[in-house]
This record gives sequence, structure tokens and C-alpha cells, in this order.
Amino acid sequence: MASAQMKKNYRCVPSLQQFYSGGPFVVASDGAFIACACGEAIKIVDSANASIRATIEGDTEAITALALSPDDKLLFSAGHSRQIRVWDMSTMKSVRSWKGHDGPVMGIACHGSGGLLATAGADRKVLVWDVDGGFCTHYFKGHKGVVTSIMFHPDTNKMLLFSGSDDATVRVWDLVAKKCVATLERHFSSVTSLAVSEDGWTLLSAGRDKVVNLWDLHGYICKMTIPTYEVMEALCVIDSGTQISSFLDSYGQQIGKGRNGSSAIYFVTVGERGIVRIWNSECAVCIYEQKSSDVTATTPDTDEAKRGFTSATMLPLDQGLLCVTADQQFLYYLPVKHPEEKFKIELSKRLIGYNEEILDMRFLGEEEKFLAVATNLEQIRVYDLESMSCAYVLTGHTEIVLSLDTCVSTSGRTLIVTGSKDNTVRLWDTESRNCIGVGTGHMGGVGAVAFSKKWKNFFVSGSSDRTIKVWNFFGISDDVDQPVNLKAKAVVAAHDKDINSLAVAPNDSLVCSGSQDRTACVWRLPDLVSVVVLKGHKRGIWSVEFSPVDQCVITASGDKTIKIWAIADGSCLKTFEGHTSSVLRASFLTRGTQLVSCGADGLVKLWTVKTNECIATYDQHEDKVWALAIGKRTEMFATGGSDVVVNLWYDCTAADKEEAFRKEEEGVLKGQELENAVLDADYTKAIQIAFELHRPHKLFELFAELCRKRAADCHMEKALRAIGKEEIRLLFEYAREWNTKPKLCHVAQNVLFQVFKILPPTEILEIGGIGELLEGLIPYSQRHFSRIDRLVRSTFLVDYILTGMSVIEPNIQAAETKDGSHIPSNETVLLAEHAEEEQQQSPEVLKERTRSKKRKSKQANKARDSSHKKVKGEAYKNLAAIPLQA
Repeated sequence: MASAQMKKNYRCVPSLQQFYSGGPFVVASDGAFIACACGEAIKIVDSANASIRATIEGDTEAITALALSPDDKLLFSAGHSRQIRVWDMSTMKSVRSWKGHDGPVMGIACHGSGGLLATAGADRKVLVWDVDGGFCTHYFKGHKGVVTSIMFHPDTNKMLLFSGSDDATVRVWDLVAKKCVATLERHFSSVTSLAVSEDGWTLLSAGRDKVVNLWDLHGYICKMTIPTYEVMEALCVIDSGTQISSFLDSYGQQIGKGRNGSSAIYFVTVGERGIVRIWNSECAVCIYEQKSSDVTATTPDTDEAKRGFTSATMLPLDQGLLCVTADQQFLYYLPVKHPEEKFKIELSKRLIGYNEEILDMRFLGEEEKFLAVATNLEQIRVYDLESMSCAYVLTGHTEIVLSLDTCVSTSGRTLIVTGSKDNTVRLWDTESRNCIGVGTGHMGGVGAVAFSKKWKNFFVSGSSDRTIKVWNFFGISDDVDQPVNLKAKAVVAAHDKDINSLAVAPNDSLVCSGSQDRTACVWRLPDLVSVVVLKGHKRGIWSVEFSPVDQCVITASGDKTIKIWAIADGSCLKTFEGHTSSVLRASFLTRGTQLVSCGADGLVKLWTVKTNECIATYDQHEDKVWALAIGKRTEMFATGGSDVVVNLWYDCTAADKEEAFRKEEEGVLKGQELENAVLDADYTKAIQIAFELHRPHKLFELFAELCRKRAADCHMEKALRAIGKEEIRLLFEYAREWNTKPKLCHVAQNVLFQVFKILPPTEILEIGGIGELLEGLIPYSQRHFSRIDRLVRSTFLVDYILTGMSVIEPNIQAAETKDGSHIPSNETVLLAEHAEEEQQQSPEVLKERTRSKKRKSKQANKARDSSHKKVKGEAYKNLAAIPLQA
């Protein structure tokens, strides 16, 4: 067997996040995303996979109303703070905000033209605003209760506004006349939803009085009242030409309730029963009703108002129907032709907006394409990992599910076992999605369950009643109508406190239990005879697991440590320390050579067993990480916890190695290209490559070489003009380092001089972090110039002393004409006269003067070597200061 490759790094993909906490939502005009209220924030969610595109942080109050402009470029929000905000969807920033109501804003609607915005408030007012200016254009009063719903007429040419209120009335407002033109009174309770027919002349209103009223907008009279016998939360008109409408036409004709005239309207209603119903206005009858609700009831005696629908909308571009439930689920429905029913609305996708605290989870099936998640609910939700939509929900427990495990039986069935706070264990078949077995007998909540690993014909459970039970399910059929009562074949009082975790050995011969009494016990199956007790932890044990290859057990404890124990004698072989809080889960990876752990500190750690080394730490959770699921086939894993986030982790060791090799190969090729450019004296190209490779030392060598060349300014200017702004920023960073060293400062100053000469100050100020860079350059530059000034002054003193000692003679320069002829000066005339006087003097005087001249000549020759200082002083006098602009 080939040795397993050690994992060095994992890539985290946040797959399941909280995005909806109830309240308002709005769908984009193309159905691509949904803007949802999530507490004080607004989440922009992708409709395809429930991933969060963006988060808009609002104020400190909850969001109560949302609306989108017709082109989806602006988002309007309002909340309990009474602040109405306009958000730019491209930048996710607020472009303007204002206040206008004396209470919370309960509803927002945008006109079809995008220029007007209507708001309905708890202060019984209806206000219309100019979107661009943010000023109020219409101020309507008249309702006697909280205005709960508001909408513009869909026809932009009809300047009408409709509002429904808790006072059981619907008011029609004329935006041209700026007054109420009709008050529609036929409801006896709060009006919850409004809709306008496709032809624009019929208004539909639904309320909590369990009726739907149809109003004629010609005379504002009630044409029809349809009793629904259900508290209505939303209604939607089905437009002609859609897939649902065509199916309904054919289906209605078969049952004799089709649309005979153009005046008939199909509409959908949803409410407290959690059932989608479709009505025909012509005969005022329900032509389709779901046989069973897709809303998952938490418990059988749950109040109907808590398990029904709260809203519904027809999706654009004929994408079906979207319904929202009271427990924050988005249900997508599509029409299908059913052989028996001829027509059926079928659930196509379920997005979970809020998951509660995640307690446990496991991968499903051989392919591991599904993830079963237990939260603080009585249900088990199974997610499709590709779309992260909830594929189905398993209901049956009456209290929250505390633990679960999965396996693939010998017959190929994928099974799930769950333990609940209702003191029962349940066995589920994923194909039929039914409960096939129930085990009762525990006297406390079942906090741990584990399947058989080899024979897949039994499972064990541990409870807060401190007992372990072994349950046999061999021979149970998957097509039973009622779940079979499972019987425990072995029971043992295992611990002194609650049992937190169970694990079955790979060969089904042993089971290990971890408890709050700080011990882990190993038991022999099937009789649950004690083998060894593992003592050493200082706090309760949260997780246990057998090694897949060795005779050892791993335990994770509240004392912040992970330990590996020998089963033979119960000795502690290794201890892993590194977590800053309780370690809640630990599991083996890479055939037992590595392990992964997660804890109450929100950290996920990857360890190497042989060296006790933590090779990677990941901080992707904001709270306790309760759940850890390992994929046996792919060795990917999932984590979830109190922050209501499920993260999927994929092994990226091979990808990282390949990326590092590719970068190294590119670096070698670029390095060779750099050397070739240097040899070819192509300094512009060489400097660009040095920037790409991030080699500051090589850059210094190139600039130093340019400084030594003739016409250095031209060469350096050409090289600097060829680089971009990011390279200029890097050059400032490198020059700041060079400038700190006296041996390198002359090159840095030359480079800075050229940069300031080439770039105008406005462009330099646009460079990121330029202020900090210049603050590092200025002090050292001042120090260098001060040092040079001191040296120049010192050379002047030397020149003065040497001149005063007559060591340095004054320079005598003869002016020459362009043709080379000498022009006699006053000094040459005086010299000629002096020569004539010497010829007239005596020989003794001439000899004495000759000897004196020889002595002075020797002294002048000795001092000639130091005469360059005067030239140096001249050079420093001509040196221009380099301008620095901060």
C-alpha cells in the first residue's frame, strides 16, 4: 500500500451562513439574488447556492422594509430607527438618507419609473419621496391604524398608489390630484397583501379575516369576495404566458374550472397552514391545493401560525414561485405535469436562512455529496454540497437533536441514526426519507451515537443517564409504514456523569466512551465488558475516536489538551497542547498519521502525530466549534458551531506545492532573462524584471551602474518612465532603505532626484502610503546634506591654510583667442620688465636668487598633490540640492 501524503494546508470555503433572520426581503428583477434582512444588516444572497455576495451594515436598529429600483441599481431600506437609506448596489455604500416618519417604517415600494419611493409607517402616514432629491412630494393621512402594505400601480401611466392597514381598509391615492380617491371597506381584519391584475383594472386584497376581495378600479367597488378559510399572509397574481398559467389552463379545462374568458384571474395564496393554493377568480374556487405542507413543523403541537408561510412572490422570467416560511426558509416551486394529478406544484429548492447553533454533522453516502446537520431544532437537515440547498428534512423527534452518525449498510442503503433530548434514538433511511426504527429506554437526553464500522448492523448510544446501550437493526426493511421499535441487546452503567462521545473500533470489537467525569472507558462488544479506563484529563472529555491503523484512542478534553492512549495498558502515549480553550472535537487524518481538532476558542488545528507539531492553525469561526465531520473518501472535512456557519475544508497541499513549483520555475526563467538584459546593457528591461522579482539589491546595482555611465540622467529617466505606479511605490520603499546607509545614499538621492523631476507632485501624492515613505526619507536626506556641507567647509579651511603658507600659488591663466594667438596682458608686461632688471643685476645676486627659486620649486612640488582639494571645493559649490516634496 502506498504511503499517504501528509497534509500541510487546507483551503476554507464558507458554505452555509446565516443570511435571513425573518422580516423583509426583495428579489432582483432577474431573480439572480435576494436582498434579505438579517438583524441589523442586509445580506445580498445568491439565489443559486445561498452564498453571500455582500453584506450591508445598517444602523443599530432592525430592518423592517426593503425595496429595489426597477434596474436593481439602488436598494432602499428602513427600520425602527425611522431612517430611510438609499444604497448603491455597485459599491454597497449609502448614497443618501433621510427621516420622515414619526414611527417605524413598515413598508417600501418603488415606482416603475424608478423616480418615486413610497413609504408606509406605523404612524398611520403614507409618504411619497423623490428618489434623487430625497424630498417629500406627497403626504397622505387618513388610515386609522398601522399601514402594513403599500404598492404602486404596475402601469406607470396610472399614477395610483394603494395602501392597506390594520384598520381593515384599503385606500387608493391619486398622485396627480394628491388626494385619496377611494376607501375600500370590505375586510374585517388587518390587510396583509395587495396585488393588481394583469390588465390593470382589478385590485386584489388579502387579510387575516380569511377572505380575498376583488375590487373594480373603474368604480372602486367590490366585485367578489372569495372565502379562503385560512389566515392569508400573501397573494400573487399569475400572469398569462407563464409556464404555470399554461399548465393551469389545460388542467382547469380537464376539471371544468378553466379560464373561459379574458377577465378570469389566476392567483396564488399562502398563509398559516403552510400550503400553496391556486384560485380562479371567475368561478371563485380553488383549482389546486397542495396535499401536504413542505413547511417542516417543529413539533406536532406547534402553533400553526409559527409553521406557515409569511410571504410569497412570483419570480421574474418565469422562474416559478418563491415562498418564505416562519422559520426562515426560502422554498422555490416549479409546475410539473404529474401522471396522476395532471398538474402539481413541486418543491425544487430549499434555502435555509437561519440554522440555529450547529451541534453535530456527518457526510452522507459513498460519494459524500450530502451533509446531514443537527442544529438546535427537532429536525435533521440534509444539504446538497454542490448547491448548499437543503435537499430534504427529517422530522420525527419532539426535542432538539443532540447527536447523529451515518453509514452505508452492507445492502447499499445510506442510514442515519440520531439521538435527541426526547430520550430516544431514531434510525432513518435516506432513500425513502422515512424513520424506520425508534429506540426507547434511555432516561435522559441521548448525547452520543455511533454506528458499527465493519458489519454495519448495530449502533451504540450514550446518554445523560450515564448508560451505554447497543441496538441491533439487522433485518429492518426500508419500506415500512411505521417505524419499528428497536430493542437494546446490551446495557451498561458506564460513567459517573453525562456521556459526551462514543466511538466504535474499526473491527467492531470495542467501543470507547468519553464522559464529563474526566475519564474515557474502553468496552468489549457485544456484551459491554470493561477493558480499560483511561485516566489523566483534568476536565470532562468531549470527543473520543479510535485510530484507523493502531491500537490507540484519541481523546479531546475541556482541559485544552488532546491525548493519545494505548488500549493495551491505558497509558498516555502523547499529549498535544496548543488550544486556548476546551477542545471539543478531534479526529484522525491521513491513515492515522495526522489529526485535526477544533475547540471553544473557534480555532481549527492540524497536527502531525509523530512530532506532536501543530503545522497549521485556522481562525475561520467566531465562536465555539461544536461539530467536525471527516470525509473518509476525500479527507475533506466540515466544521460548524455556535456562529451558525458551516465551513468546508479542502486539502490544497498538492495545489500549493504545484503553485510553489510554478512560481519557482517562473523565477528561474525571469532570473535568466534579467542576466541576459544586464549583459546586453538593456537597463530598462533589467530594471522592470528586477521589480517583478522583488530584488532590491539587484535594483541598486543597476541604478549604481547607470549613475557611473555618461549621460546617466538620460538613461535613468528612460528606465523610470517605463515603470508603473506600483513599481514607483516599491522604488520609494527601496530608496528609503538605501538612504539610511551612507555608502548607498548617493544612488538613492540620484534616483529620488530623477523621480521628482519626472513625476508631477499630484501623481506622487496619489501613490499609496507616500506620506509615510517621505517621512522616512526626509530626516536621513537632511543628515546626508549636513554631512556634505561640513566636509565642504573643512576643505575651505585647508585651502586657506595652504594659500597662507604660500604652498599653493595663484592660478595664472592666459586668455587665448579662437585662433590660438596670445593676447599680452598686464601680468606678462610686468614679467618682461622684471626679466630685464635681472639681466642688469650682478652675478652674485643672480646666483642667490636662483638657489631661492629652486627651494621654493621643491616646496611647490610637494604641495601640488594636495591642490585637488581646491577643485573638489569647486565641485561641491556647483552641487545642486535635490528637492523633496512631501
